Amino acid sequence: MSLVCGIPLLECVYCLACARWAWKRCLHTGEQDSERWGYARREEFEPVPRLCRLILSVYEDDIRNPKWAPLGGYGINPEWILKKVTYEQTSGRSPPYVIYLDHENCDIVLAIRGLNMAMESDYAMLWDNKLGQKMFDGGFVHNGLLKSAAWLIDNEGDTIKELIEEYPNYTLTFTGHSLGSGIAAMLALIVVNNRDLLGEIPRNQIRCFTFAPARCMSLNLAVRYADIVNSVVLQLIVPG
Repeated sequence: MSLVCGIPLLECVYCLACARWAWKRCLHTGEQDSERWGYARREEFEPVPRLCRLILSVYEDDIRNPKWAPLGGYGINPEWILKKVTYEQTSGRSPPYVIYLDHENCDIVLAIRGLNMAMESDYAMLWDNKLGQKMFDGGFVHNGLLKSAAWLIDNEGDTIKELIEEYPNYTLTFTGHSLGSGIAAMLALIVVNNRDLLGEIPRNQIRCFTFAPARCMSLNLAVRYADIVNSVVLQLIVPG
């Protein structure tokens, strides 16, 4: 190895390059990623605050007597919550979720809460994956999250199908936060590719909004389903 005044040049260059990379990563923010993006249209952003509040409501034990309601409340009608499922009922196969029939916005919503750091089953779901383990529609998806989504379809498919048949003009929205967002995205992919499961609902009536989403699909799938899956990745202040 070449030496100049006793200093190993290759090691110095390598260390400087690593230090530069680490410095840039420490100072990097989400704002830099999106600084050249266009602004969402009003109608594109409209569902985001109300879906965010709906996801937050899943964390409540009793929505009629909330403990952590945001300023202005959750903005939902408890009578329209058709089903609220807990960890005990899912046996760890899915985080808690609600099925909400939003008559005001003509929307059938399945909302899933995020990672519970005290639940071993949530971590087991995240770790149930290896690089290139699970193929889906020409790409790769997270194995554990796909299995959870398939379990939800098996358990709630009939309920959702009945709602779609009763309200054929309503949209179908899957939404979630963190771990739940990855499952919601997998649900959207399954339903779009198997629309007969839910009564042949048109593709343009299926939507997915993911908040702080888990990495769950390869880039080619993210591009292919960009008209369905909407990711909210920057900080968001939801007005009351």
